[in-house]
Formats: sequence, structure tokens, C-alpha cells
Amino acid sequence: MASRAGYLSMGQYLKGDVLLASVALDDRTGPKIRPVVVIEAKEPGMVHICPVSSKPPSDAPGLPLSLDDFMSGGLDLFGESYVMTSRVLTLRSGDVIGKKGRLTAEALAEIAGRVPAAMLRGPLPSPRAAVRKKRDRS
Repeated sequence: MASRAGYLSMGQYLKGDVLLASVALDDRTGPKIRPVVVIEAKEPGMVHICPVSSKPPSDAPGLPLSLDDFMSGGLDLFGESYVMTSRVLTLRSGDVIGKKGRLTAEALAEIAGRVPAAMLRGPLPSPRAAVRKKRDRS
């Protein structure tokens, strides 16, 4: 196991894991290290994630996330955070900075129920795709 910035980094992640990763939410903003929730882990070395934000999204629904939603670990929360269920990205396990915890089955079921099924079919954008698009326009 390697360690970056004081967080343990492992190679395999499961549905419900809350990880830290550098994620660009769209092509207008650069990547930012933020928590992400693993919503699917089918391919070896790849996971589908929903980013987490400290602010409710203004352009899409967000599901509140609190410390009570964790079965182990947690986030350094001063208030609620929000899972952006309308933004599903693919993340390579090697791009994970660390693992922050694991959600309860109930919290994961609520998140999974809000992710549009169509977003889980076929290839999904990587968190870096938005950054590449932004650079290509320059």
C-alpha cells in the first residue's frame, strides 16, 4: 500500500467506498481534489463515481451526505455535503489519492436510486476529460 498526503491508497475499491480524487466537474473548471462515492466497480482498475461537493449543485439535484451516512470513516464535515448524482464519471483506481470511508447500505441505496440508469451504460467520461477539452480550446 502506498501513501499520498497521509491517506492510504489501495488498488481495489467497492461500491459505497468514499475516496479522494482529483476531479473536474465540467469544462469550465479545473480539477479539484474532492471526495467521490463509488457507485459501480465492474472493470478491474476502474470505478464509476459521483463527485461530492460542500455546496448544493445549482444546475442539478444533489443528495445531502452527513456523517450518519458512513458505516466507517467519514469526511471532515462542518456541514452537509452533497453527492452529485447527475454527474457520473469513470475513475482509474490508480488516480485515487486515498480512501476516506464507507457508506451504509441505506445511504448507498439512496444514491444508486437517484443515478440515472442511462448514465451507467456504455463508456463514461473520465474526470480529466473536461480538463483536456478546456486545453484543446486554448
